[in-house]
Amino acid sequence: MRRWGTAMLAAVLVLAAAVVEAQRPASPRGEASTQVGGAWSAGEARGVAGGSSYSGGKWIDVDYGRPILRGREGLFGAGDEYGQGFLLGAPVWRVGADQSTRFKTEADLMFGGQRLPAGEYSMFAELSESEWTLIFSTYGVKQSFREDTPNTLWGSYGYTPDRDVLRTSMQVSSHPVSADQLTIMFTDMTQEGGNLTVWWDDQIASSAFTVAP
Repeated sequence: MRRWGTAMLAAVLVLAAAVVEAQRPASPRGEASTQVGGAWSAGEARGVAGGSSYSGGKWIDVDYGRPILRGREGLFGAGDEYGQGFLLGAPVWRVGADQSTRFKTEADLMFGGQRLPAGEYSMFAELSESEWTLIFSTYGVKQSFREDTPNTLWGSYGYTPDRDVLRTSMQVSSHPVSADQLTIMFTDMTQEGGNLTVWWDDQIASSAFTVAP
C-alpha cells in the first residue's frame, strides 16, 4: 500500500511540473526601473557609520513582455517592410509582447521639449528604418485578448492616435551584437535625466528625456 502511495505521489509531482512548464509564457515579463531627481548625501545609512544615503528620488518604471528571437534572423527587415514581420497587422508596435507595455513615472518628464505629466501610460512605437516614433497613450491595458473593457487594448491592436499624450522621435541604429531577448533599459543616466533605450536583435532605439523643471 505504501509503495502504491509513493507511486501516486510521484505521478502527481510529474503532472504538476508539466502543468507549470505548459503555463510558462513564451515571452516572460520584464521591468526596467530607475530613480531621478534625488541626491546622495554622506552620513550614516542604515546605522552604518560613514555610509551614504539617497533621498528625494522619484521612480520611473517600465513593465513589458520580453519576446525572444528563437533563431529568427533579420527580424526587423528593411525598407517598406521594416518591422512588419512582427506587427502582424497592428498599426504600431507594443514595444514588447502580450499585454501593452506600461510606462509609469512619479515625476513630470520632458521628451524633445514636450512635457509628459507624472502618471501611467501605455507605450507604443511607430517603426521605420531611419527613425522610430515613441508614443505615450492613455489607453488602458487588457489582461487577455478577449477582455471586453472600454478604452483598453491588448498589445496595440485597435490603437488609434486620439488618446496620445506625447509623441517623440527615437534615434535608431544597427549594432554588431544581437540581443536575443527584447530589453528596455535606461542608459547614460544622471539625476537630471538620461535615455529610454530599446534593444532587440541588432536594432537599438533611444530617446533622451529630462526631469521637467
